[in-house]
Amino acid sequence: MKGIKMRVLENIKPENVFFYFEEICKIPHGSGNTGQISDYLVKFALDRGLEHYQDETGNVIIIKEAAEGYEDHGPVMLQGHMDMVAVKRPDSAVDMKSDGLLLAVDGDKLYAEGTSLGGDDGIAIAYGLALLDGNYKHPRIELVVTVDEEVGMDGARALDAAPLKAKRLINLDSEEEGIFLSGCAGGARVNMQLSGETVRKKGLLCEIHVGGLKGGHSGGEIHKERGNAICILGRLLNRLNLDMDVFINDLNGGVADNAIPTDARAKLVLMGEGMTDEACREKTEALLKELNGELKEELADKDENVCVEMVSAAVSEEEVLCADTGKRAIDLLCLLPYGVQAMSFAMPGLVETSLNPGLLSAKEAGEGQKAVCVGISVRSSLESAKKALIDRLLCLARMAGAETEITGDYPGWAFKSSSPLRDKMSEVYERMYGKKPVISAIHAGVECGLLAHKIPGLDCVSIGPDMKNIHTFEEELSISSTAGVWDFLVTVLEEL
Repeated sequence: MKGIKMRVLENIKPENVFFYFEEICKIPHGSGNTGQISDYLVKFALDRGLEHYQDETGNVIIIKEAAEGYEDHGPVMLQGHMDMVAVKRPDSAVDMKSDGLLLAVDGDKLYAEGTSLGGDDGIAIAYGLALLDGNYKHPRIELVVTVDEEVGMDGARALDAAPLKAKRLINLDSEEEGIFLSGCAGGARVNMQLSGETVRKKGLLCEIHVGGLKGGHSGGEIHKERGNAICILGRLLNRLNLDMDVFINDLNGGVADNAIPTDARAKLVLMGEGMTDEACREKTEALLKELNGELKEELADKDENVCVEMVSAAVSEEEVLCADTGKRAIDLLCLLPYGVQAMSFAMPGLVETSLNPGLLSAKEAGEGQKAVCVGISVRSSLESAKKALIDRLLCLARMAGAETEITGDYPGWAFKSSSPLRDKMSEVYERMYGKKPVISAIHAGVECGLLAHKIPGLDCVSIGPDMKNIHTFEEELSISSTAGVWDFLVTVLEEL
């Protein structure tokens, strides 16, 4: 019909799930920008007369009482988070703070043009709303949707569990169909700030860009040993500083501490004793060429498109960090550890301990002051190993003269050998698909650990459909897998 715009996901099954997923994608909902999506969930509940709660942080609980005949069945909590890691290609015109996503379909693949998709964890919301809006057989459902999971599980930490009666939790924040997660790592964020006085320096103002990297989720893909743009930039700055005087005008890189950074930039004033501006330029270009060759070899099978380039260079007088603070900042960035620190002995193939420098910026820190800021995600399935790695970072910061703050500390989710919920879900899965599910744990964090600390005796399993490249602008969600997990979820709820 003329004048009526078709939905991108029109007629894609399950239609009710993809209807709500598309509605969610119309609303900006990056971490720290979840007010609109939180209010959307409240309106959904009000329109249907459902019991609901919204707290000051924006967490939302929506409750639907048991279907007829299920009144004596124990309640079930369904849980996911409303925030997404909002990243985009450098050339994308989408404003992730105010625009909806540009959904597209290619065969079985659902993606967003030029941006991340937010399947992590918009699909949990879509599943939950479809269930609450439908006429299905189920016990009392308690849908819990938290804010800011991606930046430290802040929502789950602040959640008031008083309205919740369920002792069984199905978390919908996993990315592989047929894998039942039953444990995860704990984590924390280490924030460093190195401040110093600014001075004015005249020399070669050079902007350098590190890019072409794949990035990825620092919990799910840290073992792939992909390049980290912030660490590469630190390596370059140190290399430059060996041959010239390097003064920092500006630094920026990454979008979230739990996303492996794909891009980093530095604006530097370069000079050297007895060196002309042209000589500084030539030396810089030579070092960039050298480093590009090294990186191409080192990352050949991991990040083959890595590129370090000079964006611009011109003689200019700029406000920069003083020499002492700038050199300490360069040392800090060069020394930052990254990647897998230890593998699990108990579960072969599972990362035990890792870290990811994910955020870099330079900001004003008062009159005549500038600060270099770094945000680092630390993960470990062993609480003692997590603490030890944090202690190493604190020591490094002290040596550089940086201030530190630890935020978003959350517990791991310990694997339990006995889980009636997991047993029942496994039974249903094997009957539906003729094979056993894989029982696993992951290095990434899910909110089950925090919720289990709030609700003693909570029996948890985490599931979800197939996704690829989450937390990147190449993120994709399998349509057929979304349908498969939906059918499984409906069947499980009918039998619980």
